[in-house]
Amino acid sequence: MTAASGGRLAGKVALVAGAGTSAPGWSIGKASCVTLARQGAAVIALDANLTAAEEAALGRFGRIDILQANAGIGKVGGPEDISLQDWDRIQQVNVTSLLIATRLVVPLMRAQGGGAIVAVSSIAGIRYTGYPHLAYSVSKAAVIHFARMAAQQYAPDGIRVNTVIPGLIDTPRVASNVARMFDANDLDAARAARDRQVPMSRMGTPWEVANAVAFLASDDASYITGTELLVDGGLTGKYA
Repeated sequence: MTAASGGRLAGKVALVAGAGTSAPGWSIGKASCVTLARQGAAVIALDANLTAAEEAALGRFGRIDILQANAGIGKVGGPEDISLQDWDRIQQVNVTSLLIATRLVVPLMRAQGGGAIVAVSSIAGIRYTGYPHLAYSVSKAAVIHFARMAAQQYAPDGIRVNTVIPGLIDTPRVASNVARMFDANDLDAARAARDRQVPMSRMGTPWEVANAVAFLASDDASYITGTELLVDGGLTGKYA
């Protein structure tokens, strides 16, 4: 994706893993690609093959300054409902993909003198959100702890690792999956029910999450590592 001429990410090369969307509309990954580009970064967007994208980035740009790890899938169900096959698939996509991406970009970032990794988790990784979503929740908790551990290890290399934790965000996934837990027959009613959960009385937008990603990826966050940025309209504060 072509970068804008200016902005706080000018001259940076960003690799966004999980840039697609589950249905028409704006996902967090898709909005992040556009936001990073608008702020000056050259963006390599991918949704499946990380190794190929990494090779393309190095061939064209010669570096990777930012990794945004956004891939995530889930399936509703508790311990008695989730199959082992689904459990393994969700952990692979949500957690193992972060491991693979980190292993690929860290040597590059170390050699070039630093970089920023921004993982996207979920409030489901730190709170019960009103319905059983065990495999997804456990995987998103793992993402948070992975980022904390990696931040400590790679801080001497100038590599910052942080996590954005979105709350209830109005994405295509709401219509295709989550809304069914509120009202399977009326999407507007499901959205309204989710809005009512939030102290700010509305779900967030993918763009609001993308802005948080861009901040943590930028030099404005140069002394921030190993932490989490909640983007939830105050929701988790209700359960603190």
